[in-house]
Amino acid sequence: MLEILKWSASLSGMVAAFTVSLDSGRKITGWGFVLFVFSSIAWIISGMLDSEGALTAQNFVLFAINLFGVYRYLIRKRATG
Repeated sequence: MLEILKWSASLSGMVAAFTVSLDSGRKITGWGFVLFVFSSIAWIISGMLDSEGALTAQNFVLFAINLFGVYRYLIRKRATG
């Protein structure tokens, strides 16, 4: 089960990075950040189950950054002007 979690975290992170790098508009970039959030959660759980403190800490920070990305690209209204 842990291996499935790790592979899910890894693959979703790769797809998210590709999606964000496409620069195909706010909505697609925002969904890339949603994938990053999923990836971060999976890595946090994996790190906790494997007693990997550095991996867990890194992904708590990345989780917060990715939540900001979701807010910025999917929730916040674009500034006009």
